[in-house]
Amino acid sequence: MSNGTQPPARLVETLIDRCRERKWSTKIADSMGAQLTGCELLARSLVLRRLLRRHVLAEGEQYIGVLLPPSVGGVVANTAIALDRRVSVNLNYTSSPAAINDCIRQSGVRHVLTSRRFLEKMDLRVDAEMVMLEDFRDRARWSDKAIGAAQAYAWPARLLCRSLGTGKTRNDDVLTVIFTSGSTGEAKGVMLTHGNIAHNVQGVREAIQLTSRDVLLGVLPFFHSFGYTVTLWAVLTIDVKGAYHFNPLDAKQVGKLCRENGGTLLLAAPTFLRTYARRCDPEDFRSLEVVVTGAEKLPNDISEAFESKFGIRPDEGYGTTELSPVVSVNLPARKTQSGIRQGAKVGTVGRPLREVQARIVDLDTGKVLGPGVPGMLQIKGPNVMKGYLGRDDLTAQVIKDGWYTTGDVATIDDEGFIRITGRESRFSKIGGEMVPHIKIEETLAQAVGMNDDGAPRVAVTAVPDERKGERLVVLHTRLDSSPEELCRILSSAGLPNLYIPSPESFIEVERVPILASGKLDLRRIKETAREKFDL
Repeated sequence: MSNGTQPPARLVETLIDRCRERKWSTKIADSMGAQLTGCELLARSLVLRRLLRRHVLAEGEQYIGVLLPPSVGGVVANTAIALDRRVSVNLNYTSSPAAINDCIRQSGVRHVLTSRRFLEKMDLRVDAEMVMLEDFRDRARWSDKAIGAAQAYAWPARLLCRSLGTGKTRNDDVLTVIFTSGSTGEAKGVMLTHGNIAHNVQGVREAIQLTSRDVLLGVLPFFHSFGYTVTLWAVLTIDVKGAYHFNPLDAKQVGKLCRENGGTLLLAAPTFLRTYARRCDPEDFRSLEVVVTGAEKLPNDISEAFESKFGIRPDEGYGTTELSPVVSVNLPARKTQSGIRQGAKVGTVGRPLREVQARIVDLDTGKVLGPGVPGMLQIKGPNVMKGYLGRDDLTAQVIKDGWYTTGDVATIDDEGFIRITGRESRFSKIGGEMVPHIKIEETLAQAVGMNDDGAPRVAVTAVPDERKGERLVVLHTRLDSSPEELCRILSSAGLPNLYIPSPESFIEVERVPILASGKLDLRRIKETAREKFDL
């Protein structure tokens, strides 16, 4: 549909309503001691909006960069941008300056909201004007604070929404641009709309049945779609509390955050959960009721270790940035009658959210396949992105007739549960057969274990090979086993000969590259392999 025929978006209006529901009670808090009630959050965001309009942003300036960790300040900055009907671009501060500046160039960002305290830790130089939020403390006039307080606490919601122009915002208007991790190539700017985020939040709310007593732990960065949609906008538009910490691998602080705030819901990648299982005390997560993981396949040993220590088993879900991001999730046990896990199935990523359709098509012909037959996973629904910023050509490659091609190989059983079996880009064609990197990786990981901090010790990739087409390569940290022994382990596990790399194809590295989301950094892993073999 064109923008003119789209219904008005209500995401910001819902934000205002939810903030007022927690007028005097804490809405957000962080590990640095900051906390705001619902109306304090709304007032502070409205004041920041006024100051940005007066001192920084030009009339037609649409894309605003944000370089802040999950924190009270990060929430306020993103809320102010949304209240001003502009588009937030949360930048990946764990990337290189070159990668950050590429995102700035692609989105045309002229100003980046950040803090001096944060920049001192990061030592970043970016190609845009840095706006220090601390500097606004002295710029706020008495009148700014008075008007912001009146708007937040006293104005009728209809009057406040009219003054903000929220009625002009449509469902397919872009709310944020989130750049893909670039794990398999150049980062692309994913345009997510008000409608995308609103649907995803509602779907998550229904799947997990969030209530006003829930406290959501926000440890995922806002430049990650899971963090932006669920730990930011679910908190803003549902009557729950959010508690934030800037580093998901800082297990002791995450445990303390949960303990002090009575956290009930934790969203984290499997890598992070492994670290918590090793370093957090049982008392830290005593209040947790739901743990949902994604980004990578959830190994069974992590589930068992987490459940054994904390008494709660993680539920696996699935999503991609282009899908806002949640597609499906196994329903938590606390939300089913008598504790029976009717909405969950071990080894799957659950069933799709309401209004989300999933299908499997043949990798070569595109023919729709039946239950249990592996093929390419495609998704259709209100969660499908608007497109890639400035790249209609790339958008057309992945979205056809409303169906988004995920790049993930999967099956769907006759009950609708999705099982991810691999990623198309994580297969090698050797001797005419598709060889899954993940299967090799999992077998090796079971044999060598993980680092003390939960980081992976092995990763599998491939490089071109004149004779076979592709050559399997294993990156690994220092191990007790030799490459020859590891090859024998793969053979003893019953893997076909095509799945077994040669001993010369093992590369020792200091650390296996991972992204801030907890995923393997597939691009850096492949680059390391190509450098080793002079390709």
